[in-house]
Amino acid sequence: MNRVALTGGIAAGKSFVADELARHGAVIIDADLLAREVVEPGTPGLAAVVERFGEDILLEDGSLDRAALGGIIFADDAARADLNAIVHPLVRRRADELEAAAAEGAVVVHVIPLLVETGLDRGFDTVIVADVPVGTQAERLKARNGLTDEEADARIGAQAARGERFAVATRVIDNSGSRDDTRAQVEALWEELVGGVG
Repeated sequence: MNRVALTGGIAAGKSFVADELARHGAVIIDADLLAREVVEPGTPGLAAVVERFGEDILLEDGSLDRAALGGIIFADDAARADLNAIVHPLVRRRADELEAAAAEGAVVVHVIPLLVETGLDRGFDTVIVADVPVGTQAERLKARNGLTDEEADARIGAQAARGERFAVATRVIDNSGSRDDTRAQVEALWEELVGGVG
């Protein structure tokens, strides 16, 4: 099995890179999707989050109000650390289960936005960083999520700096050009991954 980590700053295009890798045949294990799964209504994860942050972070249907929780954790480092301490172990456990179920010889790509911040960069055969300049991140984030300059800056600032991600990268995918340009980079990377170069 070829174990690959894919990371990058918020709004840097990780999902597009992951989709392209999946198109080539990679097994994708997305930490963001798992983070949603482990706090669905009725889960121990959601119960723990509510115990820490209170019922104001719930919508009327009992599901997590992500906007309300985001407003709390991106304004308070301690609150964000508390949330991560609840959610991250649950996500890692589920990711391990999914990896164990992958076929022998598969290229398994773990999409982990906070790879550097959580110290999970060790133990992978390849670490891919999807990257765009910080200004591009901010513009994409404001357009995608309807955030103010301050809110976008807070979310970007809550993550590792580009240099910190570059320091652990085996490969960097420059995602600031066209989609075709990104596809070409992913295709070249895929040839290396399946060829065992990694």
